[in-house]
Amino acid sequence: MPATASIKTYQRQSGDTTYRVVWRAGGSRSGKWEHESFDDETSAKRFRDLVNGHGQRWPPRWVKGEGFAESSEPECPAEHIFPTYARKYVELLTDISGHTRTNYRRFIENHMVPWFRDLTVSEHPSRITRDHVSHWINDLREGRPGPHHEPGTARRAYAPKTISDLHGLLFGILQTAVTADPPLRDSNPCTHTRLPKGDEVEDEEVFLEPEAYAVPRAHLKDDAVDLVDALAGTGLRWGEATALQPRDFTFTSKRSTLRVQRAWKRRAEGGTYLGAPKTKKSRRTLVLTSEQVKLFKRACLGKQPQDLIFTAPGGGAWHSGFFFAHRWRPALDAANAADLTKRPRVHDLRHTHASWLIAGKVPLPVIQGRLGHESITTTVDRYGHLLDSADDDVVAAVEWAMSQPGTSAAAEDLTTVA
Repeated sequence: MPATASIKTYQRQSGDTTYRVVWRAGGSRSGKWEHESFDDETSAKRFRDLVNGHGQRWPPRWVKGEGFAESSEPECPAEHIFPTYARKYVELLTDISGHTRTNYRRFIENHMVPWFRDLTVSEHPSRITRDHVSHWINDLREGRPGPHHEPGTARRAYAPKTISDLHGLLFGILQTAVTADPPLRDSNPCTHTRLPKGDEVEDEEVFLEPEAYAVPRAHLKDDAVDLVDALAGTGLRWGEATALQPRDFTFTSKRSTLRVQRAWKRRAEGGTYLGAPKTKKSRRTLVLTSEQVKLFKRACLGKQPQDLIFTAPGGGAWHSGFFFAHRWRPALDAANAADLTKRPRVHDLRHTHASWLIAGKVPLPVIQGRLGHESITTTVDRYGHLLDSADDDVVAAVEWAMSQPGTSAAAEDLTTVA
């Protein structure tokens, strides 16, 4: 990892203190020693952060001993300066929710502007380069502030997944500069960036066997049992299950079904509302077992077609935080005390449902449809490791082949050669 600029304090003969920023050019061990002096620590810290933000190099247009010089470079249009361009990019996105748009704005202000504040997205001497992107990623990984953070700003190190998500947003912003008509730049500096890989153990999905599922269920309060059974029995997302209404069910046909056609969504300004499900394929029809028919008929009893069938004690919609704190967590605490070794999240009931289907030899494309995954890749990536039938077939085929006359001797000969 390259060395970063640092500040050394010296006492003049006059008794005044001088602050010297020192670094090796380019951050390499063999780089030339460079330095700049300041009369106050705040200015020294700002300059140090600028040097680090530019890859342990002199900031553009900085004249040693004087500061920033007047630029003779052509003026860059204000709309091409990164903060302005990035904010406009987010406002023009048409395929995101208000909540996502709010998050994107926050990501740009907190995790990009302090690094790219004075840089441009276009082909200009002060454009964003691959080096800028690499230094930004390293700072996010190490928890270092950006060149334009206030001195003393504390940052925390981010996980590889978070860095990947932020890099994806930056990629999208800069890609529009490449594809603009006319193009603002020739290439995207985020292309071919090597992102950090996670060494830490991330939270994994928890799959409960039927016997294990029965343990926390037995410790639930009565008003939560049907909802938890519905989550585990259908694989619905929390926002889908708690949005169910009597009009979503068909009990009169030969096969009773449930139609998923709405879910709770977050508003940009806070709060929730009923909207469309997560994706196009989230609009789906699920067949119900006889026990599920009894459960949902019981939940619909006395309800109007557009009433919520699962409601909190006060009669309104369940809030996920309240449900977790006052229903799920107490049940888990009791279950763990009763020797349950796992501690699933509410969302793990969805994973549990998938594991039960896999154990029942249900094909992955059918599971994809039931869970509402947009792509079969999602289903395979998340649950493919639970499939053991193919492994059994491989083992059986190899055992059969190796048991044929002459194959055992051949195997011994190969072992001898090895």
